[in-house]
Amino acid sequence: MALDQGVASEDRSRSGAVVAVIGGGITGLAAAHRLRELAPDVEVRVLESAARPGGVLGTIRDRGFLIEESADSFLTALPDALSLCRRVGLEDALIPTDPAHRRAFVVSRGRLVPIPDGLMVMAPSRLWPMVTTPILSPWAKLRMGMDVLIRRSDAADESLASFARRRFGQGAYERLIQPLVGGMYTGDPELLSVEATMPRFREMERTHGSLIRAAIRERAGRTKGAAGSGARYGMFAGLRDGMASLVEAVVRRLPPGSVRCGAAVEGIRRMSDGWWIDIAGEDSLRAAALIVATPAREAARLLSAIDASLGSDLGRIRSTSCAVVSLGYRRDQVAHRLDGFGFVVPEVEKLQVLSGSFSSVKFAGRSPDGMVLLRAFLGGAFRASILERDDPELLAVAAEELGRLLGIRGEPILGQVRRWPEVMPQYELGHTDLVRSIEARLEALPGMALAGNAYHGVGVPQCIKSGEAAAERLAATLGEVGSNRR
Repeated sequence: MALDQGVASEDRSRSGAVVAVIGGGITGLAAAHRLRELAPDVEVRVLESAARPGGVLGTIRDRGFLIEESADSFLTALPDALSLCRRVGLEDALIPTDPAHRRAFVVSRGRLVPIPDGLMVMAPSRLWPMVTTPILSPWAKLRMGMDVLIRRSDAADESLASFARRRFGQGAYERLIQPLVGGMYTGDPELLSVEATMPRFREMERTHGSLIRAAIRERAGRTKGAAGSGARYGMFAGLRDGMASLVEAVVRRLPPGSVRCGAAVEGIRRMSDGWWIDIAGEDSLRAAALIVATPAREAARLLSAIDASLGSDLGRIRSTSCAVVSLGYRRDQVAHRLDGFGFVVPEVEKLQVLSGSFSSVKFAGRSPDGMVLLRAFLGGAFRASILERDDPELLAVAAEELGRLLGIRGEPILGQVRRWPEVMPQYELGHTDLVRSIEARLEALPGMALAGNAYHGVGVPQCIKSGEAAAERLAATLGEVGSNRR
């Protein structure tokens, strides 16, 4: 399928206002699709600087392996990704994780140990698995249990590390909570805001006083076999043909000519009746409204000339970089049972790999029969310098460390490296107030919206929600929203 559909700025054959979307990742594509749902007469133009749309979402097929270049699934508890899949005709392509292996491991003193059942990042909903786990010392377990006695904090914001240590102590933090948070955000919990990244746990503390008490009550309150999307797919769902199939399905739903790849936006100018978008090597595009769905650093560059304070605020959102190393082996090369979905690595273990995924165990159809596909994640806040190494070195590091942890013999039959520079925004202390300031500045720029993973969530569902919310705001300002709401 040809995804670079072409766009000419002088084409005005379709009726309705032109809305430009800068950034053709899943956020921008979801925004464009939602605009067309709400306002079929709107002419949407998606401008993507890369050679293909989708941003970090990409899928490669190589020698019978299906390799995801970044995210391989999405949370089902948040409805936005499931909803978009259904609306673009992918409901039958949704696949669950393998229920027989729904657990993960943590590296503990050089070996893989199952994460205690019922642990929700930092809130245990079952006590016996925490009592019996070999990951924590007896003192660390006792200190974790003291959560039921710890008073609430009235602090306006707190780092994830401070929050976790205050509630559960240093042992649980460094051996369980830090690696789980690090695997999600590739960041330093000493800097990350608990209010911005995991507000649920702050609310649990406010409401119940104890996270353990809150988690146990939540578990008891869940009805067995509860209805809803999560009950069908489990906590995560993937796509039979990979995450790139979602990108392709959304592009197919847009009119021909809507998506332009290789279109680098050099600048934005505000006009009395809309916006001019300057595209490298192209005529400028005039738009009645504009959605900037780029990383924060790129949004800062584009918007600084329009509003210096807005550009400065956007520039304060830092991001980390990572690399995804995919390795294929014969199953008989791997001694480990691979009876889980993957593992996380505490910083105290001093490994180069941040986490690993057993891709062909997690989802069916990821490797040929008799083979396994593994992924290793490197980089992040603690290991940024490793990304200065070349691809063969990254492959060697990943193969060596996975080899020790999983008992792998021999060389991989497949190796692939995908680098992602500055893709994971860091929701540091003060992030919530910073986003409020950004959104307040936007109020002075009618006809413009921001969307992406830099503001209200980093996962695929949050990106889709962000793009669709931006589309809904702009459609309303254009007077295009009628009764066609989902």
